[in-house]
Amino acid sequence: MAELTERGRRTRQRIVEETGRQILAAGIGGTTLDDVRAATLTSKSQLFHYFPGGKDELVRAVAEWEGAQLMAAQEPWVHDLSTRESWEAWRQALVDYYIGQGRWACPIGSLASEAAARNPELAAVVAQAFRDWGALLAAGVRRMQDAGRLGGHVDPDRVAASIMSAIQGGLVLSQPLHDPWPLEAALEQALHALDTPAPR
Repeated sequence: MAELTERGRRTRQRIVEETGRQILAAGIGGTTLDDVRAATLTSKSQLFHYFPGGKDELVRAVAEWEGAQLMAAQEPWVHDLSTRESWEAWRQALVDYYIGQGRWACPIGSLASEAAARNPELAAVVAQAFRDWGALLAAGVRRMQDAGRLGGHVDPDRVAASIMSAIQGGLVLSQPLHDPWPLEAALEQALHALDTPAPR
C-alpha cells in the first residue's frame, strides 16, 4: 500500500478501532465488513484501499493495534518489575486499563479463542503478542532473582505464564459481573509466586 496521508492514516485507524470494538462485542464471525463500513461511514472502495486483503488483513491489523495498546498501558512498569512494589504498580496499571476500557475483556485473549480454530495467520500474530508479553514478565522475575529478592529455583517462564493465565481467567469472570474483583483476586494469588524468598 502506498504511503498514506495524515487524513488517510486517521481514517485507517478509525476503521481499525471500530472493528476492534465490534469484534469484542460480536466476535470475528459476527463482525462483517458491511457493519464496519456503516459504523465508520466508509465506502467499500475505501475499505479495500486500506485493507486490500479484506477482512483477514483488517482483523490482523486489529490484533497488532490491540497488542500495542495493551503494552502501552503497562508502561513504564513492565520494563522494571525488579521489586515487589514495581509489580504492584504494574498490576494496578493493568487493572485500571481494563476497567477504563469499559469492555471487561482482554482484546488479545478474545481474538485468541477464535483465531486458533479459523485463521492460522491471525493465530500466529496473537501468539507472538502473548510471547512478547510473557518475555517481559519473565524478565522481571529474573531481575528479582538477580537482586536476591526471589529464590533462584523459581521458574520465570512458568511464573509469567501463570500470571497471564490469571489475567485471562480473571477477566472471563469479571466480564459478566462488570466488577474487577475476580481479576484482582486472580492476580493477587498469581503474584504470590514472587513472595518466595531467596535462601540466605
